[in-house]
Parts: sequence; structure tokens; C-alpha cells
Amino acid sequence: MNEVITTTAIDRRLYWIDEIVKISSDFGSDAKRVEEELVSEIDADGLDALLDHLRLCSAIPESYGHDTSEEKLYSKYTDALISKTYSFLGLKSSVLTERADAADVEAVTHEYSFVADAKVFRLSRTAKNQKDFKVQAMDGWKRGKPFAMVVCPLYQLPTKTSQIYEQAAARNVCLFSYPHLAVLARLRSEDGCDAVLELLHEIFKTVQAMNPSKDASLYWQLVNRTMLSHSGIVADIWRIEKIATGEAIDISKELALTHYASEREGIMKMSHDEAIERLIDMHKIESRIATIKSVSGNLLMGST
Repeated sequence: MNEVITTTAIDRRLYWIDEIVKISSDFGSDAKRVEEELVSEIDADGLDALLDHLRLCSAIPESYGHDTSEEKLYSKYTDALISKTYSFLGLKSSVLTERADAADVEAVTHEYSFVADAKVFRLSRTAKNQKDFKVQAMDGWKRGKPFAMVVCPLYQLPTKTSQIYEQAAARNVCLFSYPHLAVLARLRSEDGCDAVLELLHEIFKTVQAMNPSKDASLYWQLVNRTMLSHSGIVADIWRIEKIATGEAIDISKELALTHYASEREGIMKMSHDEAIERLIDMHKIESRIATIKSVSGNLLMGST
């Protein structure tokens, strides 16, 4: 039995995994629909709903195909989630609609502003490199704003050394996590918006003042100490969110393993012909044949 994450939170997670599949046929309009539904749900159910999403959002569902509309829409869901979190903290925040060469979220207060990006990965993904975290890109996407933030699954971040930490300090890009955002959300309910916005500003300034280093431990020590030294309230919240993080990993693993167990069972039940057809479909052979056949010459060499 989970100590922090409830069955209601798990049910909410399952609902959203299915909901994104149902409304992913038209990516352009559905991205806005997902954002509106998410905001409406959090406005109705409050902090509990926000925490449910922050705790369980960090793994792309294994049931989503690679490079599918569901996978792309899930990325927009996490952008909408961090934007709503910033709004909950007291910032003015919006999801940007630019498609390329821009951050996905913008947040503003009277004292400071920043751009942000939400990162999520599949649990089954083994190879991640520094480019996956877009630290250098985020620096270029500030567009005059002093700060940038990349929100990542905590358990997917490098734990020893990595260039992303050196880049973060050198380029003034704050690497953050969904559990850290959850701590700020709970602190907002305890301490109010002004205190949280001040703490968030201190976190940005902590990263800004860092000496560039690849040391993961050093980076997180400085960020964590900035948060924990804010007030005694943070320590109690911190303990709960650490527990929730472990529970969330177990829940995400169970959902992923259940999916692959079902997939394996379905394959084992196939006839020989069905299995061959499935294999051909997986490799998109017919689609690739059609694409090859459609290639024709053009008249460019005839242009004189």
C-alpha cells in the first residue's frame, strides 16, 4: 500500500493515458484541448490533482508508439502541466505555440521571467545524451529573458558526472525536476505565493552563481540546500515528496510491465500468418515500398 500516492491518483493517471489516445487524431487542435481539459481539472480539484500529475507524469506510456500523435501530444500535456504549475505558484504562464527553435513555456513575474521546457522519457529508453536535455538550446531560446528551466524526470538524470550540469551552470539554465516542482506547489499552499516566488528566484540565482562543473552531486547539493534552507516547512514537504518519488517509479514500472506482458501474450496467441503480418506492419514495409514507388524525376536539370 502506498504511503503518499493514492488509488485516486493512479486512476487519474490511467484516465489521462487513455484520454490522450482518444483525442490525438488532430494534433493541432488536440494540443489545445488537452491543455484546456488539464487546466479545468486542476482548477476543479486543486492541489491534489496538480500533485497527482506532477508525481506520475514523468514516464511516456509504453503503450504509445514511437513518433506517434499520442507521443507528441503527451509532450504537449507535460508542457501544459508545468505551465499550470507555474500559474499555481503565482506566475503568469502560457504554453507557446511556436513549433521550432523556441522554448515551449514562458513564465513572468514582476521581479523576473524565464522560459521552460518539460522533458519526459520512456522507462525502456536506455540511451540518453546531453542533447536530449536541450540545455544549450534553452540558452538560445531565452530571447532576452534572464533565466531558463528544463524540468526532467529526477530518476532519468545523470547521477555522477555529465556535461549537462556544466552547461547548465555556464549558460544559466536551471535543471529542475517534477518532484522539486511538487515541493514548490505544496509550499505555495503552506507559505503563500510571495514566499514561493522568492524561493524560485533564489534557485535561479543559485544556478547562475555556480562554477561550471560536470559534478551531478555538486549541482544538486546547491539546488537542494537553497530549497531546504528557505524555511522549516520545506523539510517536512521534502520528506513526503521523496517517498512519493519512489512510489511513482514503482507505479510507472508496473504500468509499463503490464503493457508488455499483455503485448507478449497477444503475440503468443497469433497464428503464423498473423504474426508475419504484424512483423511486416511493425517494419512499415508496405509504406516504405509505396514511398519508393512514388519517387520520380523532376525537371530541374531542364531549367536553363
